[in-house]
Amino acid sequence: MDSRSVFVGNVDYACTPEEVQQHFNSCGTVNRVTILTDKFGQPKGFAYVEFVEVEAVQEAIKLNESELHGRQLKVAPKRTNVPGMKQPRGRGFNPYRPYVFLYLRVHVI
Repeated sequence: MDSRSVFVGNVDYACTPEEVQQHFNSCGTVNRVTILTDKFGQPKGFAYVEFVEVEAVQEAIKLNESELHGRQLKVAPKRTNVPGMKQPRGRGFNPYRPYVFLYLRVHVI
């Protein structure tokens, strides 16, 4: 986990980084706000807020379900992606998932 950052979901597409920063200023000193965008530059509806102080994260989590631009924000500690720890999607072969071989024997009479 990134100990100084929070994930903020359900962010209004019209929201600016400055507005997000202002919303979280009461928690502690905001170092940076990153609103993620798609390949066309359109906001994805979520952001990351990085604080100077580690303690600010616990204060920011208290703003979970608070409103900004009329939308209820989802605030959670930021999770750091660890290489090789991505959860597999679909039903492809996973060498770490338990599996059972089924052996069928056909008798021709």
